[in-house]
Amino acid sequence: MSPKPSCAPLAAPAAPAAAPRKAPRAWPPANALIGATLLMALILLALLGLLWTPFDPLRIDLLSRLQAPSAVHWLGTDEFGRDVFSRLLIGARTSLWISLLAVSCAVCAGTVIGMLAGYLRGWTDRLLMMFNDALLAFPGILMALGIMAIIGASQYGIVLALGIAYTPSVVRVVRGSVLSLRELEFIEASRVIGNSELYTMFRHIAPNCLAPLCVLATSMFGWALLSESALSFLGLGVPPPAATWGNMLASSRPYIASASWLGIFPGLFICLALLAINLFGDALRDRLDPRMRK
Repeated sequence: MSPKPSCAPLAAPAAPAAAPRKAPRAWPPANALIGATLLMALILLALLGLLWTPFDPLRIDLLSRLQAPSAVHWLGTDEFGRDVFSRLLIGARTSLWISLLAVSCAVCAGTVIGMLAGYLRGWTDRLLMMFNDALLAFPGILMALGIMAIIGASQYGIVLALGIAYTPSVVRVVRGSVLSLRELEFIEASRVIGNSELYTMFRHIAPNCLAPLCVLATSMFGWALLSESALSFLGLGVPPPAATWGNMLASSRPYIASASWLGIFPGLFICLALLAINLFGDALRDRLDPRMRK
């Protein structure tokens, strides 16, 4: 006789062990904290220069020229006896303000042009992007040099030059974002219910372009600061006796061996500002870019 089949219930297969979930990355990360702290310190120094400086940054005192850092002049004096720390405070305000204005001009102009090109398409897109690509063929600093050579050295001249130089990059980023958004369902729904094209662009598309635009603007702020320093170093930026970090570096060249503090401190401030902006910009990109969060 064959054995009776067992009536015992079969055991259910063991469920596969769930993969351990990754803990969410803490925000803000260390690089964002370091960058934000350094940047806030520089901004506070710039604001301090509006309210107080140890000495008049423009007062010439030939009896105190080229003094080393001391208890009286914390960072020494320059070739005209002017206090270096006071001029660094004024230079921070000038350099950061010029960079902020230049980036703001580039973002405003580039956003409008990029949205028109990406949303309207057709001959408008072709014409605008043809002109934009022609501008992108020139390096930004070279274009700014050419513009400054034409309009002359001034504070608002350098804002205009850097704003024009960085606008094409903004146009490219905004246009790419608009092209990926314009065919989505909520944009079609906005058209169907009778909203105008202008309303749809600025009410529904523009807010969705903010994430890549914020990341780009943060990077451009560092580029603008470095470009402003380079133009001032070459004598095409803010003219003396006004202080910027770039023209302070330029005036220190003849004294680099005998009075090294004249070049060390402006160069150190530029490096710290660029480090702060890059650290904060990288953290912002990691936060806003969905591909970096995976």
